[in-house]
Amino acid sequence: MKDILDLDRFPLDREGSAEWKQLVEQSIAALEADGMFNLEGFLRPGVAERAVREIKPVMDTQSHVHKRMHNIYFKPSIPELAPDHPALRKVETISHTVCADQIPGSTVLAIYEYEPLVRFLAATMGKAKLHVMQDPLARTNVMAYRAGEALNWHFDRSEFTTTLLLQQAQSGGDLEYRTDLRSDDDPNYDGVARLLEGRDPDAKILRMKPGTLNVFRGKNTAHRVTTVEGERERMIAVFSYYEKPGVMFSAEERVGFYGRAA
Repeated sequence: MKDILDLDRFPLDREGSAEWKQLVEQSIAALEADGMFNLEGFLRPGVAERAVREIKPVMDTQSHVHKRMHNIYFKPSIPELAPDHPALRKVETISHTVCADQIPGSTVLAIYEYEPLVRFLAATMGKAKLHVMQDPLARTNVMAYRAGEALNWHFDRSEFTTTLLLQQAQSGGDLEYRTDLRSDDDPNYDGVARLLEGRDPDAKILRMKPGTLNVFRGKNTAHRVTTVEGERERMIAVFSYYEKPGVMFSAEERVGFYGRAA
């Protein structure tokens, strides 16, 4: 793995060492302050480009196009809100997805399954243990966004999201987010409405470099990928880990996300 990950800067393979503990502490502090941490340069030079070369033929010919109108909650309605409440404003998301079963033996899958990475992530998230997902489609996805496409405003279902940026768009395709827009006790519907109307001064934009590992606490932090511009698509790997082993999607969930049950 030393030729794929910069383990000199990010000593995942030296668990328990002073350097490893320092990286964990820095990551935890960033999560607390910003709702995320980024390991820029996590991939060694040229590795992101190699991963893109492996995936692009599949992305160009076999990816699932997922186009949908949705609100920020991905729910048809919110019981306490009127259907025309501005917090339920509809937005459009368009993406192209390659599933784990379409890229066996890939660099992306090797990184996803790297056990020292799984243990490091568990430590940063305050979890006793994390497990790779068993689902052959959902465990790792690579998402692409092309000119005019975006991942629009939403909250994540899971507490944490782990991504690895493989290719940056020529323009656009940046992560825009609003840390702690809501809490478990306060849905802050008026604040959500202000964000969707472009009136939240605390929204921030992050332009990540390819090869950056991002861990994001997105359950209460609203976020989106801004509209991609130019000929080069944005390509990002999404890693799914769980506290219990053997997690699988239902056939209905697979069809909903990927257009196929198996």
